[in-house]
Amino acid sequence: MTIAEVAERLDISAHTLRYYERIGLLSVDRDGGGRRRYTETDVSRLVFITRLRSADLPIGRIQQYFALVAEGPHTEPARLAILEEHRDAIRARLASLEDALATIEFKIARYGGRLTGCTPPG
Repeated sequence: MTIAEVAERLDISAHTLRYYERIGLLSVDRDGGGRRRYTETDVSRLVFITRLRSADLPIGRIQQYFALVAEGPHTEPARLAILEEHRDAIRARLASLEDALATIEFKIARYGGRLTGCTPPG
């Protein structure tokens, strides 16, 4: 696939794709004319990267993760630790957001709005 096709498929910019390549998150083969040619493996990695970014994992941590991937299978425990740490942070953030939502829903109900299934905060 071309850079334009991948950008459209993943709904990210070609600039972002070039940036990910420049900072070492991805290495893309080139055709005889020097144009990037993305494989399904490249796209799968990009999907993972975009999901990590949408989960607010900092670029530096993503770089650490993929540097470990490049070192080989013996780094799996360290990679797992990065993912578990971020998972735990996401769970904590979700719990905080659920508390905030319950408070907002309670206030909406107090002002005569419709309550959408949340119970008032404790």
